[in-house]
Amino acid sequence: MTVTEAAKRSALPLRVGMIGLDNSRVVTFARLLNDDSHPYHVAGARLVAAWPGLVSPDFPMSAQRFDGFVAELRDRQGIRMTETINEVAEQCDALMLEAVDGRTRADLFERIVAFRKPVFVDKPFALGSADAERMLARAAACGTPLMSCSALRYAAALTEGLQSWGEEAMGADFYGPLPLEPTQAGYFWYGIHTAEMLFRVLGPECVEVRARRTPDHDVIVGGWKDGRIGTIRGTRTGSEQFGGVLHGKTSSRTIEVSAEDKPYLASLLEEIIPFFATGRPPVDTAETLAIIRFLESANRSLLLDKQIKMSIS
Repeated sequence: MTVTEAAKRSALPLRVGMIGLDNSRVVTFARLLNDDSHPYHVAGARLVAAWPGLVSPDFPMSAQRFDGFVAELRDRQGIRMTETINEVAEQCDALMLEAVDGRTRADLFERIVAFRKPVFVDKPFALGSADAERMLARAAACGTPLMSCSALRYAAALTEGLQSWGEEAMGADFYGPLPLEPTQAGYFWYGIHTAEMLFRVLGPECVEVRARRTPDHDVIVGGWKDGRIGTIRGTRTGSEQFGGVLHGKTSSRTIEVSAEDKPYLASLLEEIIPFFATGRPPVDTAETLAIIRFLESANRSLLLDKQIKMSIS
């Protein structure tokens, strides 16, 4: 079924399928979509089927939690489990690629892209620009609508801050937790959250990156084409809150992400469901690629201990 056909199907909610269930987000997404009594229920779609996928034995977050997440969706929420990816794609109007291990992204996406149904790829989109470019090229060749981002991009506090501020951002600083996962290529695992917030504010045209690390902290400084500067501060000790400061010509605006009760994933779903219905992603795939290049360049900067110049083509 194409996007147009799905939109015309009826007044019934869109049927959503999940690929990969070794990710804690799948439980929250299922509750937000399927539980009408949830205080932050997101209408317009229902999770109806899932392919559990495979675990990554060398990635504890995948291997140790997989069975529990599958049981929650199957036994408590009544989600139909399928034997193959094809069965999910055939039964659903749109797909969510949720497998937690970024190393599996390119292969799993290749297995669903030809169905030409809207696909949301959870973070990280890929663990390098080469895979990201191939995935975007395949989506374009197949005519498959594609969206990928961190939920922090649409955190309620950031959205409200940008809408009510009344200034143009001349720079921005964001902070958040930065645990490291050896299998997930440095900053791609948790750095992507603060990077998404930074790019939402400053846009995709980052042209240089410098990263520094101490045992407990990292700082990444990005330079934009028009001279603006954006920074990320990640911590592995102390506070695990996300936030930041927007800098304008006449004022600065503090963003306290934890000050809002609304879950990040609810705000994200409010962007995903209209995308599933229309095929028009709220974040340009060129910006998604720019973020992958930014994280890749930050990893390289850290390795080489120098500033890295980036292309924005």
